[in-house]
Amino acid sequence: MTHHLPAGKAAAGPYTVDVSPRSAGWGYSSLRVLRLEPGGSHTFDTGDSEWIVLPLGGACTVASDDDFGHEEFALTGRRSVFDGVTDFAYVPRDARVTVSSSEGGRFALTGARCSRRLPARYGPASDVPVELRGTGNCSRQVNNFGAADVLECDKLIAVEVLTPGGNWSSFPPHKHDEHRPGEESVLEEIYYFEFAAHDGTPGLGYQRVSPSGPGRETDVLAEVRDGDVVLIPDGWHGPSMAVPGHHMYYLNVMAGPEAERAWLICDHPDHAWIRDTWPEQPVDPRLPLYTAPERSA
Repeated sequence: MTHHLPAGKAAAGPYTVDVSPRSAGWGYSSLRVLRLEPGGSHTFDTGDSEWIVLPLGGACTVASDDDFGHEEFALTGRRSVFDGVTDFAYVPRDARVTVSSSEGGRFALTGARCSRRLPARYGPASDVPVELRGTGNCSRQVNNFGAADVLECDKLIAVEVLTPGGNWSSFPPHKHDEHRPGEESVLEEIYYFEFAAHDGTPGLGYQRVSPSGPGRETDVLAEVRDGDVVLIPDGWHGPSMAVPGHHMYYLNVMAGPEAERAWLICDHPDHAWIRDTWPEQPVDPRLPLYTAPERSA
C-alpha cells in the first residue's frame, strides 16, 4: 500500500481527494475534497457511511434527503483554513446529499462506515471547542468539531490541527492500533494537509509514521505539501513538522471497529517523557491563530 498520496494522486471524478475504505484497503474511514466552481453543485449518495461536510474555503448549502424527510443547511464557511473556525453539516447514511455553492469553494467530506442512522443536523462554528495542546515548540491548536466527546456520531471522529511554522505536532508519537479496553482503541486515520504560503512561496512540512510491532509495519517519512494525504492504518504517527515561516494545517479523519467511539492513544515509550516538560514552558504566543465566534444570545 502507498501511504503517502501527493496532491492529485487520490483525485477521482469531481474530487481532488477521494479516499474510501476500498481504495485505502481498510474498513471504515473516508475522505473526499470537493471543489465547486461558482454556481456549482454536486450530489452524492451517502451509502453505508455517515459524513460531515466541512468548508475548507467558501460557503455552501447542504441538502439531505432520505426516507425521513428533507433537511437543508446554509453553511457560512470561511475564507481558508487559516482564517477561522467554520460551521459544518452532519448527514446520515442512506441519504442523498447535494452540496451547492453560489460563490464556489472547497469542501471536505469526512466519512465513516457505520450501522446506526443519526439525524442530519447543523454544527455552528460557535460550538466548536478550540483546544491548545502542548507548549513550547510542541504547541498546536486543535479545532474539535467532530471529536468523540463533542459531536454525536456512530463511528466518525474528525478534528482540525493548526501548527505554527517551526513547530512539531502529533508529538510525542502515538498510536491507536490495538484493542486494549480503557487504554487504546483501534482507529484508521487519514491526514490531509494544507500550508500557509509566504510572499507567494508555498509551504511544506514532514510527516513520520513508524512501525509499532509485528503486523503493524506502516513506515512513512514524507515531505508533505498542499493537498497531500497520508494514510495511517497502524503504527506510531508523529511528529508532523511545519517548516519555519509556514503554518501547517491538517484534517484528521478517524474511524474503526470498536464498539465504543473513543480516541484512546498510547504514547511512544521513548518520547512520552516530553509531556513532563510542558508545564515548564509557555504555549507558543502565536496561538491561537483564531478562536471560535461567540455564541449569539
